[in-house]
Amino acid sequence: MAIHRVKGTYDVLPTESAKWQALEEKVRALFRQYHIREMRTPIMEYSGVFHRQNDRSDMVTKETYDFKDRSHRDLTLRPEGTAGIIRSYVEHKLYASQELEKVYYIGPNFRYERPQKGRYRQFYQFGVEAIGATDPALDAEMIMLAYDLFSSLGLKGVKIRINSLGNDASRATYQNALIKHLLPHRDTLCDDCKERLDKNPLRILDCKIDQAHPGILSAPTPVDYLDEPSMTYFNAVQSYLDDADIDYELAPRLVRGLDYYSHTVFEIEADIKGFGAQNVLGGGGRYQSLVKELDGPDISGIGFACGMERILDALALEGISLDDNDKLDAYIIAFGNNTKKVASTLLHNLRKAGLSADMNYTNKSFKAQLKQALRDHASYLVILGENEIKQGVAGIKHTMTQQQETVDLSEVVNYLQKRSK
Repeated sequence: MAIHRVKGTYDVLPTESAKWQALEEKVRALFRQYHIREMRTPIMEYSGVFHRQNDRSDMVTKETYDFKDRSHRDLTLRPEGTAGIIRSYVEHKLYASQELEKVYYIGPNFRYERPQKGRYRQFYQFGVEAIGATDPALDAEMIMLAYDLFSSLGLKGVKIRINSLGNDASRATYQNALIKHLLPHRDTLCDDCKERLDKNPLRILDCKIDQAHPGILSAPTPVDYLDEPSMTYFNAVQSYLDDADIDYELAPRLVRGLDYYSHTVFEIEADIKGFGAQNVLGGGGRYQSLVKELDGPDISGIGFACGMERILDALALEGISLDDNDKLDAYIIAFGNNTKKVASTLLHNLRKAGLSADMNYTNKSFKAQLKQALRDHASYLVILGENEIKQGVAGIKHTMTQQQETVDLSEVVNYLQKRSK
């Protein structure tokens, strides 16, 4: 019986890993600019971290991987990053400093849903959380960060969409109005939306099946029910974005998929030819009560997360390559009986000098080694045959210009160091 990967998962092969690493490096560099530090949490948590009593989102009720360990404790593979970050924030009392805590994370999440293009059961996200302050300027900073991120990646067909769900009072008023509006349409809604009407009515607004339903098209929006403090807050967020010349659009029906959001919510959407319906690259928003729900103080935060698979797909569709550094400074081609030892020592010295270098260990022919060097995008070939060893030299060839020189073995490292700079 053949053994295959688990449905809804994928392998990142050696020929593909460089683009993942390049994306991570871009992300980490930008987060350093924003003075955001990394936090790493386990991929599994006690189930109560995600299965909170007042969270009835589809992700929590239908899509989590839940299991019991050998001591019969209920555990869940993390379906999203925020709740685990907040659990850690509370457990380690990071709030005691009374400082704003800004952290980022990168790693896999797990949701049991139907695999399709852009959606997997194990998927990678990076995300940011800013915990400990309620300020429209901070909301704007998170949106600016998302904007700067995608600008730095070179993606052109990307837009930021924002909305407000208001404070708890505004959200509750709106939810009641939405239920009242949709009840007469209940029988013609899809099965999921019939269930959401009782459990999670806001999610009906972004249902893919019922998006053209007359009842949904005529439904009120959250902004229609913002009280004065909520409207003032949302206007301030927009003012900060306008002053920073951030290109965004208002999305009155945007609600996001998690029940803990309030006030500002936003998404990053790709309008890229060939990308298909699954075109949301990431999103997030402000959460007012999540810290308190996980036994912390009554403070709020804001964050967002982005799917790495979708970003890499978008980059590929726009012909953008981030993995230009996936190449070797030098590849040693050694052939003949007495060359391997000299080649091995030289290889070690090249790496000690900070150069990326490799050689072949399978005794391939010169032609086969040359093909391998070119496949590995080596800038220079270091050619060592038995004649070169006897003369104490190496042939060094630049793969782009095709120029070749003979260099003393003792000078090969210095030679390549100068040219690689």
